[in-house]
Amino acid sequence: MHEMALTQSLVELIEDEGRKQGFSARASRATGIGALGSVEPEAMRFCFEAMARGAIVEGARLDIDVVPGEGWCLDCAKSVPMFEHFGPCPSAGGIMCRSRRVTTCA
Repeated sequence: MHEMALTQSLVELIEDEGRKQGFSARASRATGIGALGSVEPEAMRFCFEAMARGAIVEGARLDIDVVPGEGWCLDCAKSVPMFEHFGPCPSAGGIMCRSRRVTTCA
């Protein structure tokens, strides 16, 4: 489960910045996860809650925005947003889309 490692890194990053900038925990923390990045938002929320115990983010809520990837539709001959690899084109409806890049945690 790589969500645990990602979440641990996120919590460590927030703690490091908190020490540098002197801030305390807030009610929520926001992050973006790429739809094509193979990260499950619910698993990451669960891991965040577990990793937050005793950290600066304890009691905070993790807000996750799922960011679409980008693909190329062979039927439309244009770039389209994608939420799954080889998913249907939102314009043409066909399954001729190929992902161009994978958007990861931001």
